[in-house]
Amino acid sequence: MGLPEYGRRRVPGLRREEVALLAGVSADYYVRLEQGRETHPSPQVVAAVALALRLDAEATGHLHRLCLDDTQRPGHPRDETVSAQLLRLMDGWASTPAFIVGPALDVLAANSLAVALHSGFARFDNLARMVFADLAGRGFYRDWDRAARSCVAEIRAAYGFDPGSARIAVVVGELSSASDDFARLWRLHEVKGKSLDVKHVRHPDVGDLHIEYAAFTVNGNPHQQLVVYQAAPATPTAAAFERLRTTPAFRRSEAISPGSDAPRQPAGEAATMGWCDSIDSLP
Repeated sequence: MGLPEYGRRRVPGLRREEVALLAGVSADYYVRLEQGRETHPSPQVVAAVALALRLDAEATGHLHRLCLDDTQRPGHPRDETVSAQLLRLMDGWASTPAFIVGPALDVLAANSLAVALHSGFARFDNLARMVFADLAGRGFYRDWDRAARSCVAEIRAAYGFDPGSARIAVVVGELSSASDDFARLWRLHEVKGKSLDVKHVRHPDVGDLHIEYAAFTVNGNPHQQLVVYQAAPATPTAAAFERLRTTPAFRRSEAISPGSDAPRQPAGEAATMGWCDSIDSLP
C-alpha cells in the first residue's frame, strides 16, 4: 500500500489510522464512521474509503448504497408475483431452462426444463437453501465451493439494495444457523450480483452438464431476475438437455399447464423459515 512499516502486525490488514491516511480523512472521523456514529458521510468520503480499501466497482457501489437513508432508496414494491407474459416467454423456450428468482434467491417461477434440471433436490424453492441445506447440493454442483460463494455474494449484493428486507433477514438467519459454511462466507462481506458465468453440474439422469447462464433484471419488477441456462450448440450438454425432456421429472412438470391456477413453483416458503429481528444482528 506504499505505507511505512513499523514492525510485525498482530492481525492482517490495515490499521484504522492507515485507512484514514489513505482516504484523506482524520483518524477520529474514520473511527466514528466505522463505529456507526457518523451516519451521513458524503459521497466523496465514501469514494475515498473505497479507493483506500481497493474495492472493485461492484463492492464500491455496494458501499455507496449502504450509506443511503430510506428516503434516498427507490421505492419499488417487493412483489413476488411473476407476470403472465414472462411465464409464457419461459414456456416458449423448449430447450432452455429458465426461472425467476427474488432478492433472497427464492425461486418464484420456473419452466418445465428448469424444474426437471433441479429434480434431484428435495425442493426447487431457494437456490441458497439448495446449496447449503440440501444433501443433493454437494453432488449437483461440481464446483460446490464456487457455487456456495456465489450464492452468498449475491444475497449480500441484494441486501445492499434493500437493507430492510425481512425476507433476506429470514433466509440469512435460517442458513447461518443451519450451515457453518454459510455463516463463514457471510462474514466475508463479498459482493457479486448475478450476471454472466458458467456452471458445471451433474444431473442424476443425464450426467454432467457445462452450462452458460445469464441473469436479467425484470424491468417491470426490479426485485426479480430472469435466469437463463444455455448449452452451446452441438455439445454434450445440448444433447443432455434434449434427454432431460424425456425424463419423468420433465413430464411431471409439464402436467401443470401454462396459465393454470396451480402454482408454477413454490415461492420461497417464507412462512416456514426461521426469523431473526435484523440482519445487522448477524455475524
